[in-house]
Amino acid sequence: MLTIFALFLALLSALASADNPALSPFAADWRDNPAGPANMSFLLDAPAGRDGPITVRDGHMVTPDGSRFRIWGVNVTGSACFPTKEDAPAVADHLARYAVNCVRFHFLDSNWSASLFVRGADNTRTLNAAQLDRFDFFVAELKKRGIYTNINLNVGRNYRQADGVIDYDKMGLAKVLNYFDDRIQSLHREYAQQLLTHRNPYMQSEYRNEPAVCIVELVNENSLVEAWFSDRLLGAHTGRPAGTWQDITPHYAELLTKKYNAWLKENLSDADLRQLHELTNTKPGDLIPRLTYKQFAKAPEKQFHAEAAFYMHCEDAYFQMMYRHLKDDLKVNALIVANSDHNHYRSGYALLSSMSKLDVVDGHVYWQHPNEIIDPQTGKRTFRMPNTPMVKDPFNSTVVQLSRSAVAGKPYTVSETNHPFPHQYACEGIPILAAYAAFHDWDGLFFYTFEHADPADWLKRTPGHFDVRPDPVKMTNLAACAPLFLRADVKPANETLARSYAPHQIIESLRASSSLRPYFTPGFNSALALTYGMRINSFTRPTGPLPEMEQSSPVVCDTAQLAWHHPPQSKGLVTVDTERSQALIGFVKDNPRTLANLSAKVENDFCSIVLTSLDANPIAQSKKLLLAATARAQTTDMKYNEDKTSLESWGKPPMQIEPVTGHVTLINIAAAQSVSITPLDPTGRPAAKPAAATKKASSYEMPLGAQPTTWYLIEIDR
Repeated sequence: MLTIFALFLALLSALASADNPALSPFAADWRDNPAGPANMSFLLDAPAGRDGPITVRDGHMVTPDGSRFRIWGVNVTGSACFPTKEDAPAVADHLARYAVNCVRFHFLDSNWSASLFVRGADNTRTLNAAQLDRFDFFVAELKKRGIYTNINLNVGRNYRQADGVIDYDKMGLAKVLNYFDDRIQSLHREYAQQLLTHRNPYMQSEYRNEPAVCIVELVNENSLVEAWFSDRLLGAHTGRPAGTWQDITPHYAELLTKKYNAWLKENLSDADLRQLHELTNTKPGDLIPRLTYKQFAKAPEKQFHAEAAFYMHCEDAYFQMMYRHLKDDLKVNALIVANSDHNHYRSGYALLSSMSKLDVVDGHVYWQHPNEIIDPQTGKRTFRMPNTPMVKDPFNSTVVQLSRSAVAGKPYTVSETNHPFPHQYACEGIPILAAYAAFHDWDGLFFYTFEHADPADWLKRTPGHFDVRPDPVKMTNLAACAPLFLRADVKPANETLARSYAPHQIIESLRASSSLRPYFTPGFNSALALTYGMRINSFTRPTGPLPEMEQSSPVVCDTAQLAWHHPPQSKGLVTVDTERSQALIGFVKDNPRTLANLSAKVENDFCSIVLTSLDANPIAQSKKLLLAATARAQTTDMKYNEDKTSLESWGKPPMQIEPVTGHVTLINIAAAQSVSITPLDPTGRPAAKPAAATKKASSYEMPLGAQPTTWYLIEIDR
């Protein structure tokens, strides 16, 4: 009986393991940055800006000698922008180890965290000298290691009583007010001058002249047009701040209506103005009311287009005013970004038409961003997210969503993207985006966010939705995919499809059905964005016909280096097959594929396997390769709800991984005497002795998973 009972327990354990493989602790100390085999800092060119500032040539960012400059970046947010002078060098070393070559400083102006503004003061017009000194020192340490800086000017500023802003205590982040309120525009110019003319004593330069500052962003996810179609211009808000995306107050609604009517008088003929009064049942001399989103569908074309054109004018005028202030008045060397195309449930072309007049176009996208809610049963704040794999949904993928924003003749960056925690398929995110970003010939990726907190708290913190640093799967892929993108291992598309939009199309797209997302271009097949390069050529004329395509599986890009296998023919797999980087991403077990030099047989239901050359030679001739083999990552004792769309418990440190088990095989490796594989620990050091690969004819088979890890060093003796 005991034997049968023991077998029964063993069977239950095996079944449980198949459904939920065992997890192993795998957390790195960020202060420990060895010069080991997984240290990717050799990809950086130090110091940043050594030969002069980053500029634009032929629609791409370049260094002073004309070489392409691609950003492999991260955000640092809030308190993470201000490490102590003791911590800053180690943070910079840690970022360099993962080949991060640019840091986007986000929420420098926050109200909820450490900030450049003096805490407790009655205004936001005085910079905190101690915080500014920390920021200066950190930027200087980054520069030493070849890491550039991106400065965000307006993200989280909460105005205070002495700022002279009406309803300062009601408006929270005061989004959209900058487009039509003179006082807030004046404060934006003042802050830009204070920060960008500040002299960093550790670099002996002002930020406006500092070549290691490659980008300055004006505003973050802040669009008047978006506020219009999101019903945040109603003027119904009268209480305390109500979150990031809140309505404006009655004062600002009235101000906006008056400015709208003044603009109509300046820009419409008397006949058109009379017709607009007739359409809105108002008398000449009365204010023409503004539309709510519910009125969009039935609004007469003349009325709808007039109001949309006004909001577009406000955005364009603000961007041009700030650009001229930075470039003409302050003489800022850095490239200027206006905003980001960030709302893919609606058309972004109205915003893009004005953004694209500045130096760089930018986009944001998250795969299944968590939806913050209040649990109706417990009353507690929680979240919901679909938690489904992107490889199963290629035509709504981050790649397709982001690809709509690139504009011909302008560099294109993605300053925020992530598979937010606790997404169980997050291992797919960085490899897929790195490969397709190279294919589309984009200029930069910034993953959001490296950290929110002060480094002193990093090791004891449970990660939030967006913290990349604690996640061993994301950090491993950050290192392993850096060569793929920075070296452009994936060739740019052979053909780039150009789209154009006439002003009438741009405005009508604002009330188009959301079923047309993310491109909002009738007849556009999303498979095109996985097959060809994509750029917008013009915002002044209609587009010509685009090629017809079937959404069959696989979708193969026109260089044949990327293929997206998707349902119903496949459970979902992306393959990357280049000379120097190769990858199998998704349901690898159920989709056996052989690449030029790599195949894998794994036991995990879902994983990502990325192989890249460390000596810049093709994999077939390389002597050192980095293999990233990643699956799930989660905190200790983390517990999903029943359908894995939320958490019952966030768990605690340390982070754990689901090791990838099985084996990989190297194929077509030239003149190898022997091949060995070494598992690496969380810091990238060898975690065990090298194991010899098993030679089989012209291939070499290597086991995975004997030692819990996310990455391996493969050495080839030639």
